[in-house]
Amino acid sequence: MKKIKLSPWTYLILTFLILIFVGSILLKLKGTYNGNLSYIDALFTSTSAVCVTGLIVTNTSNFTLFGQSIILLLIQLGALGIMTLSSSLYIFLRGELGLDQRIMVAKITDVFALHEVENILVYIIKYTFIIELIGAILLSVGFLLQGFHLSSAVYYGIFHSISAFCNAGFSTFDDSLINSNAIVKITTMCLIILGGIGYYVIYDLQKSFQKKVRLKLHTKVVLMTTFLLIIVGFLVFSIIEKEMGIVDGFFQSVTARTAGFNSVDLGQLHNISKFMLIILMIIGASPGSTGGGVKTTTFFIAFVSILRVIKGENKIIIFKRQIPYQTILRAFALIFLYLAVDVVSTLILLYFYNYDFLEMLFEVTSALSTVGLSLGITTKLTMAGKIVIICCMFLGRVGPAALVMAMLGKEKRTFVQYPEEKVVLG
Repeated sequence: MKKIKLSPWTYLILTFLILIFVGSILLKLKGTYNGNLSYIDALFTSTSAVCVTGLIVTNTSNFTLFGQSIILLLIQLGALGIMTLSSSLYIFLRGELGLDQRIMVAKITDVFALHEVENILVYIIKYTFIIELIGAILLSVGFLLQGFHLSSAVYYGIFHSISAFCNAGFSTFDDSLINSNAIVKITTMCLIILGGIGYYVIYDLQKSFQKKVRLKLHTKVVLMTTFLLIIVGFLVFSIIEKEMGIVDGFFQSVTARTAGFNSVDLGQLHNISKFMLIILMIIGASPGSTGGGVKTTTFFIAFVSILRVIKGENKIIIFKRQIPYQTILRAFALIFLYLAVDVVSTLILLYFYNYDFLEMLFEVTSALSTVGLSLGITTKLTMAGKIVIICCMFLGRVGPAALVMAMLGKEKRTFVQYPEEKVVLG
């Protein structure tokens, strides 16, 4: 019997679908929820957890300790990915991966070189649990200072540490982190940033520090773009929202691109602030991270390319390195695909629901970028609306490009060179 060979993208999509389905069944088990949880709500919650989004149709506090533990497990599995976990276990038991496994993992985890795959996989697991442990300790202290008992503080610390580092945005509190102290908010911000810049950046930083080697261009672009976006977001919120404090201003700028926690009432924000949040959500996190969006590197490449075109330059040079033409095309293609799905999904929901365009766009963008911020629309949706949001969350996690690659199969290259001819633009 001929063995079916799946492409990395098909494998990625199938593993997430299976995990979501299993998660929805587990959340329907007796003793997971205080009340009656419909299957569509269980499926929605499972999808949101596996896709590390954080959008909810019922408060997480309504789940029992058992139910919340299932959600936390789904977040961790969804963030790390089944491929990462299974491959890491294989390395632990057998010592090394085969060539096919290396190629598949490299494509899924955005690793540049095949010889680095095994080192980075082991590093991802170690780095994840070390950071989550440190975060849990700091958050537990923060919750203790808020007046929680030790056992509750430790539990909340563990839950929110995993949720923040995985950029999931799930909270055991009905008001998210609005009433939390500065220690909790600052620690959460740090966890979100560390989870959002991508494992490869941290790996490259450590390698550069230990071996005194030059940072890769990818790392420089991610760090610079992340820093600038945080500052720009903070400045906009500080100018528009006069009553928003410094910590809350930075918090909303950080959480908007990846996580979905909120420290202020989003419904009370000015439309300019809401639009700024939408822009940050669209840009999202960085490649190799648990966050969604078009990614910081994609945005940076597209933005710099536009500036170079305006200046009349025909090459894109960044930090004395020329960006390949294919990378530039892919950046614009990813942005186009994302915006197309975002707009179409928004229009579909607007056809069935009478909501403000900006608010509906906010909700859909939050789902598609796996952020989890909400203006309260998601909880009011009927089954059809929930299915649209579920699809957006799933697409946002695996990526529209991955879905296209899975459907089209192998990459097709043409070696025929045709004559060039100009087309009038603009």
